[in-house]
Amino acid sequence: MNILIHPTYFPSISHYIAMVKAESVTFEMEDNFQKQTNRNRMYIYSPNGIQLLNVPVKHSKEKHQKFKDVRIENDFAWQKNHFKSLEAAYRTSPFFEYFEDDFRPLFEKKQEFILDLNLQIFELINSSLGIKIEAQKTTEFFHDSLNYDDFRSLVNGKKDVTQIEEYTQVFNDKHGFINNLSILDLLFNEGRYAVDYLKNQSL
Repeated sequence: MNILIHPTYFPSISHYIAMVKAESVTFEMEDNFQKQTNRNRMYIYSPNGIQLLNVPVKHSKEKHQKFKDVRIENDFAWQKNHFKSLEAAYRTSPFFEYFEDDFRPLFEKKQEFILDLNLQIFELINSSLGIKIEAQKTTEFFHDSLNYDDFRSLVNGKKDVTQIEEYTQVFNDKHGFINNLSILDLLFNEGRYAVDYLKNQSL
């Protein structure tokens, strides 16, 4: 299948299930920015349960702003806070220390545009998983994607009803299994085994 999907901030597991199973991946580059979506947020499993990490963005006076034009608000230390949250959540996971040095620089370098950050994250996650996904990019927006299997709806995390098989999470004994978090949750808990897991899931 040839899928159309959004490049998001540390994508959800369902995002990666779709991409790993696809014959070709095309990123939506021409859509308008919408608040409260995974374009600039991810969900992780913290010691207190599910935690939202949100990348702050600069607000535009334009009513409809293209996602590719949205700038990150770097006036406060959101990156430092996000990495601290990841450490608190995954320091005791089997693979956090293995990948830590690969991810840390991403949280030490300031980016101007959220889309550029998301594309860097995509490359870093693929490298960590040991997979190669050559993503194409759209050059104009189509409401209906006749030439693709449309997975753009997965960007709306609250509406994504994908149910995945359980795997061992750090705080299972406290809060039980939490479904469809960021791909980081799967990566830090399963390492390279995550790829086989993704291939065995269905959407």
